[in-house]
Amino acid sequence: MASIHDEGILIAQHSAGTSAVQCFLRPDKANRHGLITGATGTGKTITLQSLAEGFSAMGVPVFMADVKGDLTGISQPGTLTTKLAKVINERGFAEPAFSAFPTTLWDVFGKQGHPVRATVSDLGPLLLARMLNLNETQAGVLQLVFKIADDDGLLLLDMKDLRAMCQDVGDNAASYTTEYGNISAASIGAIQRGLMQIEEQGGDQFFGEPMLNIEDFMQTDTRRGTTAGGGGKGVVNILAADKLMQSPRLYATFLLWMLSELFEALPEVGDLDKPKLVFFFDEAHLLFADAPKVLVERIELVVRLVRSKGVGVFFVTQNPLDIPDSVLAQLGNRVQHALRAFTPRDQKAVKSAADTMRANPRLDVATAITELGVGEALVSLMDDKGRPSLTERVFVIPPASQIGPITPEQRQTLIAESIVAGVYEKTVDRESAFEALKGRTQNRAPSAAEDARDATPTAPRTRAGRATPAPEPETAPAGGGILDSIGDMLGGGARRSRASVGEQLIKSAASSIGREVGRQIIRGVLGSILGGSRR
Repeated sequence: MASIHDEGILIAQHSAGTSAVQCFLRPDKANRHGLITGATGTGKTITLQSLAEGFSAMGVPVFMADVKGDLTGISQPGTLTTKLAKVINERGFAEPAFSAFPTTLWDVFGKQGHPVRATVSDLGPLLLARMLNLNETQAGVLQLVFKIADDDGLLLLDMKDLRAMCQDVGDNAASYTTEYGNISAASIGAIQRGLMQIEEQGGDQFFGEPMLNIEDFMQTDTRRGTTAGGGGKGVVNILAADKLMQSPRLYATFLLWMLSELFEALPEVGDLDKPKLVFFFDEAHLLFADAPKVLVERIELVVRLVRSKGVGVFFVTQNPLDIPDSVLAQLGNRVQHALRAFTPRDQKAVKSAADTMRANPRLDVATAITELGVGEALVSLMDDKGRPSLTERVFVIPPASQIGPITPEQRQTLIAESIVAGVYEKTVDRESAFEALKGRTQNRAPSAAEDARDATPTAPRTRAGRATPAPEPETAPAGGGILDSIGDMLGGGARRSRASVGEQLIKSAASSIGREVGRQIIRGVLGSILGGSRR
């Protein structure tokens, strides 16, 4: 386990003759964020688990996605296996004080942990467009769909709400042209196809209520022991992401939404003695792969501002080139595992990684990166003055908890004994856009039948408060001359004018109601940044 000292969390060390090098992560610098990189199989998962243990032991809650399914072992005490005994003997480590850490399991699909949900409105059009892989034009139409729903006071909570809203907007696109702009059927079709793909991948289970209360990630628990200060250990929140990774955009969008929720929910606190929460973003390259410039800018903004909310963010990826420079510049704590320079891109990545770490006159960083063994890393952490320390070649401290996944029985026990057991398991489906639009359709059906029986050609309404021109009679009355035709035209025009006045009154009332509802919608800072709206 990464030990707790006055200097911080001891995460790695190396004994060389009579001198020893120890690397401490200072808790008050954890919100300067961090980066853990390295090729597959070089020890990133062990580093992540050891860091999570160190924060939990300090009473700091942790969130991390379990991409490979082997991080759940942190919930069980470790054992001194033959392999572990050999490692600690070779590297001069003390035998870990084996311990378990309080753990809450989460799963978007509700199979391997407590369900995690968000409403469509809360996710917002920008993140949803990213999830659906829409182009710029299609994303603009999606924003109009959200705007129309807000103006009409329609709640977008789950997938069927959004599908119904898209269908309604597509069916009545002509009536929106003047107020909102052109809405093409092709763009509506692309959005609907994207939604269908998300549903087929199981992503529709993510949308709905009860929505995740982000404060449930920020719990402490005394059942697994207490900290040095007497408080409970920080709960380690683990998201089962092995299945979620099959839908990379859904995975990346989901984690970015959670990060934005943290920013929106937490107050400004400045620099604390230790963070309120540490967020590990594994497989971080998925967040930036093919991301439009506007989204990368928003991510940069969130990462920069969330520090003042007391949240530390650690990106975990294979290659430092996966992270844009604008974001990379904000990651002060670095743990670099081995990289293999087999291709020109690999060689560029090695050089880039070496150039971004503080030089050590006793160490050739670029050469060392390609020579590191499993569990070995180059480490540079923020010192007490906020400066990167000299890069050191060290071995990561092994975890005190179990290395590897837990059994299905242990998983079920954790879920049943969780502090949020029973809170999110039952889905709530309250009246929203789907039900409202369905009611409008049903109300229009009898009205249409009555209009068909009525000899007076009134204007049929396609949706509340909006009318389309009445159809002209197919045949003119027998024996009518040109004056009769003009009379019919004038009469019909008068009737449409009278109907239009009534409709204008209805439309005005509906618009007033829509504005009132709009004023009641709470939009946080991240709602504006990421295009979402809180309901």
